[in-house]
Amino acid sequence: MSEPRQYDSIDALEAHRAQLDAQWMRHAFDIAEAAQRDLDEIPVGAVLLDPDGKVIGEGGNRNRCDHDPTAHAEIVALRQGGTRLGNHRLVGCTLYVTLEPCAMCAMAMIHARLARVVYGAADPKTGAAGSVFDLLADPRHNHRVEVTGGVLAEEASRRLTNYFRAKRGRALLP
Repeated sequence: MSEPRQYDSIDALEAHRAQLDAQWMRHAFDIAEAAQRDLDEIPVGAVLLDPDGKVIGEGGNRNRCDHDPTAHAEIVALRQGGTRLGNHRLVGCTLYVTLEPCAMCAMAMIHARLARVVYGAADPKTGAAGSVFDLLADPRHNHRVEVTGGVLAEEASRRLTNYFRAKRGRALLP
């Protein structure tokens, strides 16, 4: 393992973190696009990194093609990560996902002891990371997950909106 990178200021550290968040969110967009293109799934993608920043899990939505209501992108990525690590605990790991997690996915993150989740678009109907519910920060849990929301939110939202507009035969947003 290499030496930790040194930063001149908190601002430099935060700028670097924001740059990494955007990079991994774009990777999650690619996964979402593949789920839509290859499986005609709702385009949600997730990528799971270990504490050293290595990819240990990826997933796009698979609930339609697998006939599995639990096969959300986050769950697919968490399952891969658990298998890769040989552990149901994903301590120190970060999950990037294009859409705010639902209650099922949020609770899976808590049970996995995930360190951090970064999401793109907020979900005003079922979001459980602050939009409708705030399960990840609920003090009644014995573990809380750090949340960073709104990373490339406009693009994430537009991608989802365009998927549903195309399904309904409506004009796509630019």
